[in-house]
Order: sequence, then structure tokens, then C-alpha cells
Amino acid sequence: MTEQAWWIYLLDCDGRLYTGITLDPQRRLSEHASGGRRAARFTRPARSITLRYCSVIGSRSAALRAEHRLRRLPRAKKLALIAEAPDTDVLLARLGIGADAGAPGAGR
Repeated sequence: MTEQAWWIYLLDCDGRLYTGITLDPQRRLSEHASGGRRAARFTRPARSITLRYCSVIGSRSAALRAEHRLRRLPRAKKLALIAEAPDTDVLLARLGIGADAGAPGAGR
């Protein structure tokens, strides 16, 4: 059985930044933009939602760790990350997560 790859993403919601993980970034963006029941509480009141950064991480475990560490970064560092748009290996290294941690099945 093959595992699906998990993604990490950053949204701009009326100037506020939201971080999340998903298996399908476009579907998740649509859910947030709809403002419906599947949208995060944070994104529901936003009038403008823009995908600012998205990167495939691999395993759910690595995506959760990356999301946790990315959420703890100051806004200025998140904006710098968006501007640079690093690939997955660079992102994971910056967040202090080993590059092999992103491989599906890693850590089992």
C-alpha cells in the first residue's frame, strides 16, 4: 500500500497568516475560501484568502512536525520563507527536521 504525500501550506487571510497541512492543497484552499463548515475557524471570516506557499513534505508525521515549528516562527520569518519559497529539503532543514523524515513510511 502506498501512502499519499502530505503538504504544508501558508495562506494569507486578509493580511493574517494561516498554516496548515493537507493531502490535497487545491481542495483545502477551496474549503477555506468557501467559508463553510470544512473551513478552519481562523479562515472563515476572511474576505480574501490567498495561497502564499505550499510544499510537499511526505509523511503525515513530518508534516505535523513542520506545521508545529512553522506556526511558532515570527511573522517576519514566515514572510521571508514565503519570499524565498525553499524546496522541501531546505524547508525541513530550516525547521530542524531531518530531510529523511519527510519520506512516507519514515520513522516506523
